[in-house]
This record gives sequence, structure tokens and C-alpha cells, in this order.
Amino acid sequence: MAVTLADVARLAGVSPATVSRVINDSAKKVAPELRERVLAAVAELHYVPNAHAQNVARPRKSAVGVIVHDVSDPYFAEITRGLQRQAGAHDRLLVICNSYREPERELAYVALLRAQQVHALILAGSGYHDDEFTARLNGELNAYQQGGGRVAVIGRHELVGSAVLPANEAGAHQLACRVLGLGHRRVGVIAGPRALTTTTDRLSGVRRAAAELGVPLPPEQIVYADFTRDGGAAAAAELLDAAPGLTAVLALNDSMAVGTLATLRERGIAVPEQISVTGFDDMPIARDVTPSLTTVRLPLVDMGERAMALALGDDPGPVSEPALAEIVWRSSCAAPAR
Repeated sequence: MAVTLADVARLAGVSPATVSRVINDSAKKVAPELRERVLAAVAELHYVPNAHAQNVARPRKSAVGVIVHDVSDPYFAEITRGLQRQAGAHDRLLVICNSYREPERELAYVALLRAQQVHALILAGSGYHDDEFTARLNGELNAYQQGGGRVAVIGRHELVGSAVLPANEAGAHQLACRVLGLGHRRVGVIAGPRALTTTTDRLSGVRRAAAELGVPLPPEQIVYADFTRDGGAAAAAELLDAAPGLTAVLALNDSMAVGTLATLRERGIAVPEQISVTGFDDMPIARDVTPSLTTVRLPLVDMGERAMALALGDDPGPVSEPALAEIVWRSSCAAPAR
């Protein structure tokens, strides 16, 4: 039969309440002699506390709540690896919630995690172009912080708390300058969802490069799609039909770039001989597709580690840390054919 708290109390010669205070590290201290007797009884009986009962009895201060758009997305999978690595080093439990890019679901998770009294909240992923929602979310986060909770975000400019901010605009600008510098003048862009601030940031970088180099980027050469392989494939088909004669396609994440490569392959269009293709993020698959994908590398695992460190750190004020981007040049991009 399972050993109970009462069994430990009987062997130690103390009350069950005393055993509970020792095991749960209660703020109400126990005399050192009694504490030693309880711990000795725990060891002798191989007693394992009931985790469910502990959570009911006290707040889950050992847990950190994490809200991502979709942990199956390679972008968030890499960030989650970093979060877990840092959480493990601090003996913290992660409670991971998928919002599926639904603002109301995200707001509901924040409220739920607040009710669970987790030690910290981390929101990873793009913000939304929705001022009313942002104000409501900030209200929840402010209340949580005032109650002693810690907040850290990844890729959000407009939320309270500490932040790790990837160089989305700068990375896209740098890549677009490099591509246009090869001589490409008819360039298409496969952007992410219109509602996301990450899409706006990356597209702004491309637009800035095009303006600086005098390359036109009319509306028919920009298509918005989901940040997925299928989204990229469908957007590439739409783009090729609307703007024939393109010599390069800049997809604003790697999953969409992989879908773009698939559509070009189906249509018998050689990459990069006829059209160059680039991505963004440098997912593990980027080096393995054929041709290997030119992209912008973000330090995704490191971003997760740094966000967790901010959430668990001692700095009382909000801290913002940049996450720099770098170009990874591979065989999917070349100068346009003469």
C-alpha cells in the first residue's frame, strides 16, 4: 500500500500538520529537531508527496506558464527547446499552451495561468494589430505583475514586461538588399498573416530595401498567407499567376519558402536558374531541402533561453534584449539569368 502522510507523522512522532509544513516548505517554520525527524521518516518510508494535493494546498510557484502560437510550428519548437533548457536548469515546470494565433484564446490562457498562480508568464510569438485586444491583454498582465508575477515576451513590442526582440525588420532589410544587389528587379514577396506585427516588421524591411535601391514593389507582387508550408505553396501559385516574369521570391518564413519551392517544382520552374527563393528564421529543414535555402537566421533556441532567464531573474524592472539576425546564403538564390 502507498505510504501516507499520516504514516510519516506516526513514525516521526509529530502531527500530520508538522509533516505537511516540512514537506511543503511552509512559511510557518518547524523546529530543526522536528524537521530532522520528519525528513528521516520520509527517507525510511520512501514517502513520495502527492503532487495533486500539493497543488491544491499551495500556489504552483514552481511552474512557468508559456503561451505560443503553435508548438508544432518549427519556429516555436526551437524556441520551446530553449525555454525548456533554461527551465530545467532552475527546476521549473513548463505549462505550455497553444493559442493557434487566436487572440481570445490567448487572453483566456493568461487568465487561467494567473488563476493557477504560476511563477512567471512567457508569451512567445507575434503581436496582433488590434489595439483593443492589446489593451485588454496588458490589463491582465499588469494585474498579474502587481500580484508578484513576472512577465517576459518574445517578439512583442507593445506588451508590458521584459522582452527578447528579434531583428525582424533589420534581418529582412539586410536580405532584401543582398538579393536586389544581385540585379533582381522583379521580386515577389510572400508575407505572413496581415494581422501579425511580425509580418509587418519583416515586410517593412523588404520595402525599405526596395525603396533605397529604387526597385518597384507594387501590390500585385505581395501576397499574404499563413506561416505554413501549404500557405506558402498556395501564395506562390497566386503570385506567379498575378505577376509573371518574377526572378526572385522572398518568403517571410522558411515554412512558406518550402511551400514555394514545391509549387515551383510542380510548374517545372528551376531554382535558382529561373527564380531565386529565400526564407526567414533558418529552421533545421532549410539546409536539407533541394536546393538548400538562403534565409535569415534568428537565434531561436537562445531567444527561448534568454526569455526564461528574464522571467526567472532578479531584475525588478522591464528589460529589453535584442536578438540579432544574420544572413545564411545557400544555393536557392543567385543572380538573375541574363
